Amino acid sequence: MDSLAGHDVLVTGADGFIGSHLVERLIDEGSKVKAFCVYNSNGSYGWLDEMDPARRSTVEFRLGDIRDPRSVLEAVRDVEIVFHLAALVAIPYSYHAPASFLETNVAGTLNVLEAARTIGDVRVIHTSTSEVYGTPKTTPITEDHALCAQSPYAASKIGADQLCLAYARSFGVHVTTIRPFNTYGPRQSARAVLPTILGQLLSGATSVQLGNLEPRRDLTYVSDTVDGYIRMATADIESGSTVQLGTGQAVSVGELFKLCCEVTGSNAEVVTDPQRVRPSASEVQVLLSDPSRAKDQLGWQATQTLHDGLEQTADWLGPRVDAERALTYQR
Repeated sequence: MDSLAGHDVLVTGADGFIGSHLVERLIDEGSKVKAFCVYNSNGSYGWLDEMDPARRSTVEFRLGDIRDPRSVLEAVRDVEIVFHLAALVAIPYSYHAPASFLETNVAGTLNVLEAARTIGDVRVIHTSTSEVYGTPKTTPITEDHALCAQSPYAASKIGADQLCLAYARSFGVHVTTIRPFNTYGPRQSARAVLPTILGQLLSGATSVQLGNLEPRRDLTYVSDTVDGYIRMATADIESGSTVQLGTGQAVSVGELFKLCCEVTGSNAEVVTDPQRVRPSASEVQVLLSDPSRAKDQLGWQATQTLHDGLEQTADWLGPRVDAERALTYQR
């Protein structure tokens, strides 16, 4: 497949961080997009509510629940490609509600795979996470590295990944797995480490509360991650394959803090917050990718530098911090 123009595609988790960026890119590619968003009483489509009207008018919106087989089946009907991003991703919350992660991430993926199997001739691109590796035995990490869950979230994603592999081998479902390392950029949840740092710095804080400063992460800007999804959908790649997306470089949380200070012109200092520290046995110390397979099989490599990506994220986040500060003042 050379292009996604004119193709009918479904994005689950379309209302989320990466999903909303992917929807916009697919529209620009000329795809016919169906956006599957989690049902809520407000009728909100998450980040897609902020999409410009011209783009919005081209999208078919569906509110549903990835845990419900029937709503997933109806969403998958009449599409050629499913980008499956719907998931619970908050690692700390997975310690308090592991069953919810099992139901959403494993059973939800099962529903997508069953729908693709039932309908037939549907290509599924499933979303994994670099957390499935745990603290690696060797770096940089390749796709063949052993999987080792260090959180209930990671365990649920390993279960989903293995289901995809099983459905490719057992039932001939065309499913491939994309494994992004730490994606960042506009719309990322405020609970993630980077928005936590930038949000506090942009609010004028002289001290920033963070947890462990030692873990190192391979940070990929969201537009690069989305480009990987597009390339995965159009590449001639064997069903059951996994391709990870990363820059091949990693920075510590402490180094990231200094870069954020540089971008925002802040002289703030770090204050350790024990509530932000993960249980010691669950902390993944380093995630550093080997991006060779992505380059060889997808022709993909990250193009955005960390400094430029941080600047763009700060530019997006700044007005929101100002608005929140003004609202707090009015109260």
